[in-house]
Amino acid sequence: MLASTRGSFKLSYYNEYKSYLSSVMALPTIKSTHSLVAKYLTQEKWDELKDHKTATSGFTLEKAIACAVELDNQHVGIYAGDGDSYTDFAAVFDPIIQEYHGISADAKHTSDMEVSNLKGNINPDAPVHSTRIRVGRNIDGYGLSAGITKQQRLDVENLFKSASQKFEDDLSGDYFPLTGMDEKVRQKLVDDHFLFMSGDPNLRIGGMERDWPEGRGIFHNKEKSFLVWVNEEDQFRIISMQKGGDVKGVFERLARGIQTVANSVKGECGKEFMRSDKFGYIHTCPTNLGTGMRASVHIDLPGWTKEGVDKLKARCEELALQPRGTRGESGGQTGVTYDISNKHRLGYSEVQLVQTMIDGVNKLYAEDLELKKKHGL
Repeated sequence: MLASTRGSFKLSYYNEYKSYLSSVMALPTIKSTHSLVAKYLTQEKWDELKDHKTATSGFTLEKAIACAVELDNQHVGIYAGDGDSYTDFAAVFDPIIQEYHGISADAKHTSDMEVSNLKGNINPDAPVHSTRIRVGRNIDGYGLSAGITKQQRLDVENLFKSASQKFEDDLSGDYFPLTGMDEKVRQKLVDDHFLFMSGDPNLRIGGMERDWPEGRGIFHNKEKSFLVWVNEEDQFRIISMQKGGDVKGVFERLARGIQTVANSVKGECGKEFMRSDKFGYIHTCPTNLGTGMRASVHIDLPGWTKEGVDKLKARCEELALQPRGTRGESGGQTGVTYDISNKHRLGYSEVQLVQTMIDGVNKLYAEDLELKKKHGL
């Protein structure tokens, strides 16, 4: 009887231990069931990579996929914590990147910031309110936003503070740290739609709002046509913008601004921006790999609005463009004004993407004139 009891106890203990091991080692339940993470992260890959930590910031695969696990609305669902993430977790990242960007496994990225290679500009008659082009950049050897350590983040901010004091002519300006920001300054930046805010679920769950607001800030020149966000989704978001539709002028300032930031940062720490032959400029979000560029205009399209927003979206897809409401990616659409931008980031040069935006917006405007006639506007 005693032996039988002991046997039952051992079997019960073994089953509990087996269940415990299974729960510890099991692939996490992914709420975003239609995400690329759900498609490409298998149990086999999880078992192989789950215990690995990257050298630069100690980042793990579990942290990388946090948004896909905790949210149910992700299309991609993965972030990189440092440059190492793209090599150490390549078995997961590579197929996701290839499908999202439509590139081959052996693709190489090329860059072209030469303004003279652009042909034409947006039609001056087009009702364009403003033009904005931004890129992301990250310094080699530091963690990306999802994995950067507190000290690394502070170091990046201090590097930029010092570097920005050397900006000259129309690029010179002031840096405003979020920590201890004067309320009048903060409200003015909010009113100008320049200041980035906390609260985005992706950034919060992805680990990009840790230690908020420390180590973060915004730089802008006197004309507020050249801005740099420090330690938001990337270490740097470099932005050129102005009223009207002079895309060439905005791109020219951006090219000078990127080079100025790069030279000044290198002068401070001897390091360059993270880049690879395969993926171009390295970003926290794999959707931004390559150029990291978003070139956009705010334009009135009343004819297309009357024709139907779904039809406008389909037409933009044909033109390799993305339409949004003017309140951002998730802000919805009101009125007849749209934010129209390039769709792609990787596999095309900066000049190609800006050219695509110029040509596409000109076509949308010409078609809008015909649609206004059609609908009696």
